[in-house]
Amino acid sequence: MVEVRIVNSALCVRVAALVLMFGNGVALAADAAPAASPAKSAAPAKAKKPAAAAAKPAAPKTPAEPPIVWRGDHVTARVVKDLAGQYEKSKLGKVEVQPFSTISGIDAVGSGMADVAGSARTADQDRAEEKGISFFPMGWDALVPIVSVKNPVNNITLKQLHDLYLGRLTDWKDLGGAPAAINLYGVAGPLDGVEYSARELLFHHGDQDVSIPRFYLNQEKLEEAVVIDPHGIGLTTLSGVAGNAQIKMLSVEGVAPSTASVADGSYPLYTMLYFAAKDDGAKKEAVQKFVQYTETEPARAILRKHNVVPFAEASDLMTKQDARTAYIDGRLHSTTLMLNDRPVAAPNATAASLTASAPTSIETQEAKAQAARIAAEKAKSSGAKPAEAATGH
Repeated sequence: MVEVRIVNSALCVRVAALVLMFGNGVALAADAAPAASPAKSAAPAKAKKPAAAAAKPAAPKTPAEPPIVWRGDHVTARVVKDLAGQYEKSKLGKVEVQPFSTISGIDAVGSGMADVAGSARTADQDRAEEKGISFFPMGWDALVPIVSVKNPVNNITLKQLHDLYLGRLTDWKDLGGAPAAINLYGVAGPLDGVEYSARELLFHHGDQDVSIPRFYLNQEKLEEAVVIDPHGIGLTTLSGVAGNAQIKMLSVEGVAPSTASVADGSYPLYTMLYFAAKDDGAKKEAVQKFVQYTETEPARAILRKHNVVPFAEASDLMTKQDARTAYIDGRLHSTTLMLNDRPVAAPNATAASLTASAPTSIETQEAKAQAARIAAEKAKSSGAKPAEAATGH
């Protein structure tokens, strides 16, 4: 170890400058210095500070978890894109969003090609591909009939919508517009979320055969077609077109679609947006974490921004399903005409038909009561028991 003695102020300044320039630990070789004055003793050398301990090597970084893959329809994708972005921004994980179609998303989850699907419908119990897949509610949306802003029609009844799908209404004059052929649009994909949910409400069968002459790949393409066609009409969602100045949303039964009318159940065609995941999926825990994130306030704010009512904020709608079904059926089926347009001549046949097509409707209950009253009157006049009069035996 070289001991450096500082013997005058000039050398002190020189040494200090070198230290500042080259840093600690640099060996300094001084030229020969003048002899020290006999009257002044040299300052004792300062003890050298021990070298700092070597820094500990950085711990190896844990590799980031691979993203979960979300695939589904364009309706829910428009919302999930923002949810996934905020999820990643919050450093909770990554979600790869792949918009395509309802059926592709659900089937990809079933095969393991995707981890979670987005759907505007619930499970189809008749499809083997959807067994073992659970559907988790994300929020409440609305199925809305849309037309061009150039179309004068503002409202449609449930009966008109029902008959429109069956090809019984073909002219705008039947809906209060100017005479012109109606161009009814739909989404081509099988079991599409919007189409399935609408047909479930109107016909009690999500795969009901309907008369739609024009099909598009997804809701976005359908919306674009309606914008430029003053005679076009189709179904999409409130979350998809709210605020679109080029599209007019029709009221249904006089009730305009909005988050308020969805939340209180007054708009009859409200629907659910879902996440769907395999019960034994490889990334089950990561999917559950993302699904649970949608229940947090930051995620709810995103849902509201897209005009989706967070599920928990209108969970009482679950208890209104039977009443909603009865209301819709009551608007679709009349006590004066059967569904197949046959006159109602036999009360028992009427009650049986309505029970099969609309078991909870008001009309069904009235038809049953009427059949029972007529049977009782026949029994009283003939002396037969009511059951015998009702069956004819």
